Amino acid sequence: MYARSTSIQAQPSNIDAGIAYVRDEVMPALQNMDAYVGLSMLVDRESGRCIATSAWDTEDALRISTERAAPLRDRAIEIFGGDATVDSWEIGVMHRDHQSADGACVRAAWLRMPADQVGRAIEFYKASVLPSLEDLEGFCSASLLINRSTGRGVSSTTFDSRDAMERNRDQATELRNTRTRELGADIVDVGEFELAIAHLRVPEMA
Repeated sequence: MYARSTSIQAQPSNIDAGIAYVRDEVMPALQNMDAYVGLSMLVDRESGRCIATSAWDTEDALRISTERAAPLRDRAIEIFGGDATVDSWEIGVMHRDHQSADGACVRAAWLRMPADQVGRAIEFYKASVLPSLEDLEGFCSASLLINRSTGRGVSSTTFDSRDAMERNRDQATELRNTRTRELGADIVDVGEFELAIAHLRVPEMA
């Protein structure tokens, strides 16, 4: 299963309009495309960083939809009022303890590892990282997206509330530093977001 993330550095004052456009225009259009699985959207209202991620059953569907969705993406960039980058991923891990509800938040960590270690990283994440994440207060779900050709990856953990995410921050930082060191990966970036749209219906992959 595969995913495409569109990261937009938006004007904070435009975020609500952008969320509405993605929910009311982009999602219905994507639902009419073959092998569409779902969509989620993360927003940081302070920095303006917004990330929309769509999931697809096959790599061909991902590629075709990237071309077909270009006008929707261009319009979204206009509404958000910022620049955008697009990344394609393989979904290596998806695990849910329970569905998210209103008020859920996400902590995401971008990683870089040797490209020939991606397969090992997926197994390490399943065996060693997921059990530790499940122990964090408010844990809801976790995923690992990877790019086998570049060795890039992003680990995302959803929590029931911002309060829970803030209370487990120190524990999560220690866990992240320890596990990435054991894996031989580098942490490129970490961000915390509001889960503005939660319709990423990827099945259990753990």
